[in-house]
Amino acid sequence: MSEKNELAYEPRKAYRMQDAEQAESYCLKYRAFMDDSKTERDAVRNAVRMAEEAGFRPYDGRGNLKPGDRIYRINRAKSLMLAVIGKESPEKGFRIMASHIDSPRLDLKPLPLEENGGFAFLKTHYYGGLKKYHWAAMPLALHGVICKADGTKTDVSLGEDENDPVLYISDLMPHIAKDQMAKKSTDIIPGESLSPIAGLFEDGEGNVKNAVLQILNEKYGMTEKDFLMSELHLVPAQKSREVGLDSSMIAAYGQDDKVCAFAALLALLESGTPEHTSVVFLADKEEIGSEGVTGLRSEAYAGFLRDICDDLHAGDRTSFRASVCISADVGGAYDPHFADAYELQNSCRIGNGITISKYTGSRGKGGCSDATAELMQWTIRMMEQNGVCWQTGEYGKVDQGGAGTVAVDIAKFGIDVVDVGVPLLSMHAPMELAAKCDIFAMYQFSRCFFLS
Repeated sequence: MSEKNELAYEPRKAYRMQDAEQAESYCLKYRAFMDDSKTERDAVRNAVRMAEEAGFRPYDGRGNLKPGDRIYRINRAKSLMLAVIGKESPEKGFRIMASHIDSPRLDLKPLPLEENGGFAFLKTHYYGGLKKYHWAAMPLALHGVICKADGTKTDVSLGEDENDPVLYISDLMPHIAKDQMAKKSTDIIPGESLSPIAGLFEDGEGNVKNAVLQILNEKYGMTEKDFLMSELHLVPAQKSREVGLDSSMIAAYGQDDKVCAFAALLALLESGTPEHTSVVFLADKEEIGSEGVTGLRSEAYAGFLRDICDDLHAGDRTSFRASVCISADVGGAYDPHFADAYELQNSCRIGNGITISKYTGSRGKGGCSDATAELMQWTIRMMEQNGVCWQTGEYGKVDQGGAGTVAVDIAKFGIDVVDVGVPLLSMHAPMELAAKCDIFAMYQFSRCFFLS
């Protein structure tokens, strides 16, 4: 080998890994979770079921904790915190993986049902960064919860079963779309037009809206007023699918960021008693800035760690300073069809393993948490010692824009944090694309991180 090649850096190809059979087995579990976890409420419900089967119990802060205890705390049914208590005091540091389980979607407005042009429509407000035109002319499922005036609550999942009806947002036919096609992509379909068709048939008095209300009342026992007390979301009705003639990739809704959340969750559930207390945060609201009581800017997450510290008679500030957190969130992978948006040398690729990012943010590193060189060294050495395929990557050219993660919110606790995740194509589209080998590499990394 020439001196030049010995000095140069060449990332290892994850798709050349030897454990393909294990990766296939893992991806089957992952796809089952994804297909049943399209909203944060769905994901929390499934994660809690898995945690309880693995011996976890609810924790209220008064648990007389000891090494090996497995605990969890649900936050408003929309986020989840889990921990396995380690042999060492928390003052030796937590090992934390923080992911988010919300994804871009369409939320129903407080009073969504309207009648127009002989149709009943459901008015929506889009949630998170998405391309509005992606959401037209495709089958949509309705998920969420209806809280009724009588104090009862009903979970909703309509459109996932092949025998269920779906909802559908119409688009203008190309034959008469001259003016529409001349608009900017952001204006092709205005936000107020992201209203799915909810019904066509009239009731006995010629009212389509009332006919839909009658159906909702028969199915869920709700009235129009109950919309005001409900959380209802539209998500793609499609299931995950293998992609490529070699079946090497997975397309699914919400891989940002449940691809990292599931890896962290399963690795924690499968762990024994670690040296350091191992923690997983499955957070809500990342797609809109991590705000609110279930977002990572809430005190709920630091409060969970502080309760563990108090229970084990450890100082929280000392514990936080000694801790390490992985902001386990996806990376934007290089797409050769849109090469002008990327700086090739510093872009991650699907099939090359998980990506570690020293910083995210936008333009002049705005809104980022910049990991230290020492933390980068520690993380990369851990990956290499455990045979995890990895690469580095930025989101694109400096002036193109960028993205943020929960790393900045974790850093506010005084905890060292670095971004590590699975590279995706078509991020924030209704179906996002990831390589199976990268999906499995994230799980491998999560396992070795909790043992570090």
